[in-house]
Amino acid sequence: MAEFPAFLSAQDVGSFAYLTVKDRLPQILTKAIDTLHRHKSEFFEKHGKEGVEAEKKAISLLSKLRNELQTDKPITRLADKWVDTDIWNHYLGHERSLLNGSDEEPRWFFSPWLFVECYMYRRIHEAIVQSPPIQDFDVFKESKDESFFESQESIDTLCMHIQQLRPARDFSEDELKDTLFKLLQISLWGNKCDLSLSGGESSSEKTDVINSLEGLMPFILINDTESLWELLSTYKKAAKSSVVRVDIVLDNSGFELVTDLVLADFLLSSELATEIHFHGKTIPWFVSDVTMHDFNWIIEHVRGSNQKFTSTCGAEWENHVKMGRWIYHDHIFWTLPHPYCAMPQVAPDLYTKLQKACLILFKGDLNYRKLMSDRKWEFTFPFHEALCGFHPAPLCSIRTLKCELQVGLQPGQAEQLMAFDPHWLTTGKYGVFQFDGPL
Repeated sequence: MAEFPAFLSAQDVGSFAYLTVKDRLPQILTKAIDTLHRHKSEFFEKHGKEGVEAEKKAISLLSKLRNELQTDKPITRLADKWVDTDIWNHYLGHERSLLNGSDEEPRWFFSPWLFVECYMYRRIHEAIVQSPPIQDFDVFKESKDESFFESQESIDTLCMHIQQLRPARDFSEDELKDTLFKLLQISLWGNKCDLSLSGGESSSEKTDVINSLEGLMPFILINDTESLWELLSTYKKAAKSSVVRVDIVLDNSGFELVTDLVLADFLLSSELATEIHFHGKTIPWFVSDVTMHDFNWIIEHVRGSNQKFTSTCGAEWENHVKMGRWIYHDHIFWTLPHPYCAMPQVAPDLYTKLQKACLILFKGDLNYRKLMSDRKWEFTFPFHEALCGFHPAPLCSIRTLKCELQVGLQPGQAEQLMAFDPHWLTTGKYGVFQFDGPL
C-alpha cells in the first residue's frame, strides 16, 4: 500500500476530520439522545413500561458511545446480531494495521476518519436495535422531516418549473441540453442541504434555486456535464427500443432528494433514459441520508401537497414507481466502512447490478470520499486513477465540497482558491461534476 497516500484522519489536529470527531460527532450523539428523551411518552403510549425501559437502554448505550469517542477509547467489536455485524467485526479484526498504522486497537482520533465516522453511525443503529420494542425508531427522522417542510417554498418553485417544461419530447436538442444542465446544477446545489455537516441542525433550502444558477456557475470547480450530455444523447439516438438505465446513488433526504427526483423525472420525460434505479441506505445514516422510508415519505408528501404543480409531480413520481420506471434499491454495502474499490470483493452482487447501468450518478460528499478511498490525494491527481479501479459503468460524482479531499483540479487552481477562501474545501460553497467515461 506504500504507493497510496495516507487516509484522512483526526490525528491531524485542526483538520476538518479532527474537528468532526472532536465536535460534530459528539454533537450529533447528544442530539440523538435528546430525541430519544423527547419521545419517552410516545414509547410509553405504544409499548407501556417496556417502551420506557427500551428508551433508557438506548440512551445509556449512546451515552457510553459518546464517552468512548470523547476519551479516544479503543474501538470495540459490534455486539448486535444484524445482517452486517460479521462483516464489520471481520473488518475490525483483519485491518488493524491499516486502520491504526500499527497492531494496536483502532482508536477514534488515530484511525481513518471515514472508518470512525461510519462506525459511529453503525453504533447508533446498534443502540436502537438492541433496545426492543423501539428497534425501528429513526433518531434522525424528525430532523429530516423538518428540513423537508422548511424547504417547502423551494420545492413548490421547483415542481412548478418542471411541470411548466412539459412536454420535454417536443424540445429541440439545444433546449434539451440546456434543461438537463440546469436540472443537474439544481441537483448539485441541493447537495448543500446536509444535516451531518450542520450537526443535525436545520439546513433547509429557502432560496429560489433556479434563479440562482447563473450566479453559482463560478463556484463549479470542475464541470463535466458536457460529457454526460454526449453519453446520454448518444444512447438516446442509438436506442429507440433498448433500455437506457441511469442509476442514482442518493445522498440526503429532504430538498436534495426532491432535486434528484426532478432530475430523474426529466430524464424519463425527455427520453434520455428509460428507467432510473435509485440506491439508498438500509438504516438511518449520516443524519440525513435517504432510506427507503424517506424515499416513499417524500413522494407521498409531495403528492399530498395543496399546491397543484407539486401534487402533480408527486402523483407522476408515484406512478413511475408503480410502473417500474423508478426502482429503489438498498444494500448493506452502502453503510459499510469500505471504499468503493472494494465493492467487487465485498459486495459482488451490487457491483454486478451497477454494471447494468449506462450511467451512475454518485451524489454527495460521503459517496465522493468512498469513491476516492478518503485518502490525501494531491489536488491535481487524476479522478480516474483515484478511483483505484472502481468502474462498474460510466460514472459521475455530483457533490458540493465538505471535506479536505478533492482531485482532478488544474495546476494552481487549489492555491488560487486557498488565497481567496481558506475554507473552500469544507463549506459546501463549491461544487463539482466529475465524470469517468466509458473505458
